[in-house]
Amino acid sequence: MNELTTDLKSLELETLKNLKNSKAANTLRAYKADFKDFAGFCTKNGLCSMPTEPKVLSIYLTHLSASSKFSTLKRRIASISVIHKIKGHYLDTKHPIIMENLHGIKRVKGSNQKAKKPILINDLKLIINAIDQFKQSENKKIRDKAIILVGFSGGFRRSELVNIDHEDVEFVNEGLKIFVKRSKTDQSGEGMTKAIPYFDNKEFCPVTNLKNWINYTKNKSGKIFDISDKSIALIIKKYASFCGLDPNKYGGHSLRSGFATSTAESGAEERNIMAMTGHKTTQMVRRYIQEANLFKNNALNKIKI
Repeated sequence: MNELTTDLKSLELETLKNLKNSKAANTLRAYKADFKDFAGFCTKNGLCSMPTEPKVLSIYLTHLSASSKFSTLKRRIASISVIHKIKGHYLDTKHPIIMENLHGIKRVKGSNQKAKKPILINDLKLIINAIDQFKQSENKKIRDKAIILVGFSGGFRRSELVNIDHEDVEFVNEGLKIFVKRSKTDQSGEGMTKAIPYFDNKEFCPVTNLKNWINYTKNKSGKIFDISDKSIALIIKKYASFCGLDPNKYGGHSLRSGFATSTAESGAEERNIMAMTGHKTTQMVRRYIQEANLFKNNALNKIKI
């Protein structure tokens, strides 16, 4: 009997381990941080956070809605649900009291997010030129040009960009192949390969500039850039400010959205954009395409005055 109990306990521990391993470490940390905020709210108001109930979560969402984006509310629901699962509890996040409350909040606040501006082709050229003019070490100039050009041309997320290892990169006759081991939409770690061709203009060519950086450092292993994902946003803001763009309107996501918007504007097909960005659904990609076509397919273009 004791042996059976021990075996069952081992299986429970292994199950909990599997649940934790189903999420990337960074994702799990974000979930825990979200749950900590929820737990603090519950403690302050004499409510139970673990296990909680739909009514309590709904009240928390109302509290949160006064100062947070609608997307933040949805993320907190997901986080609280995952932490409950890991702890062995079920929480009905589709309960009417939660869903109806969300619908009400959405009607009052709207769900449109004020996203950072995409870095488009002209912006990209301004920023690369700004790097050459900026007073700093040659080391940073070569690195930052490689970061921005590779980040843009590969439609990379910040986390993907800073996690590129030397072993993930292969230079071929056509250009460059970069293997992305894991991404936000690839929690199982199947990975994907991004192919970046040579550009005619070497000054703005991501392949040439990445080669320059690798040759400069002479490193053969480890992270190619060895910086944090937050540093990507700071680098972009620094050069945006220097070349006369508003740094508050640009961030780490500006490279990825810039790739999607620029390629859509140039007539790239939806599926080809998704093949590079790794988007699993068309919703976000179509938003980029719609943005790119605001003036291109504008009805006012038919008016001659």
